[in-house]
Amino acid sequence: MGSPISSTIAEIFLQHMESTLMKQLFDKKNIAFYTRYVDDTLLIYNSQHITPETIHNYINRVHPNLHFNHTHEKNNSINFLDLLIIRNQFYLEMDMCGEPTTTDITINFLSNHPTEHKSAAYRYHINRMLSLPLTEERRQTE
Repeated sequence: MGSPISSTIAEIFLQHMESTLMKQLFDKKNIAFYTRYVDDTLLIYNSQHITPETIHNYINRVHPNLHFNHTHEKNNSINFLDLLIIRNQFYLEMDMCGEPTTTDITINFLSNHPTEHKSAAYRYHINRMLSLPLTEERRQTE
């Protein structure tokens, strides 16, 4: 933090960690899916071969200056970034979710902000909505 190169160094380190130290979890097929955006990671693991505590303890032993926090799914769903991922029996379903701090308001059109800023907020929400697969509930409202 603070230096312009910090994020680049952190990304290089995390990629190195993933390709070397995390490799054994991937090779043993304990982890079915792994993705990361900056410092947020999503793991889908084989619960018949490994426990979340084992994964968490292993990752936290990788480097003394790294500490990972974990969030488990609740009611077969979990929030990852701005997605709500719902686990069904044979597939994953995705929907948009808002953080608890979301206020569901945008820039007032009568404000002195540039028009590009005002319309960008609406374009973002419309594009986000259109890019996600429709859930059964959303299909019925159309």
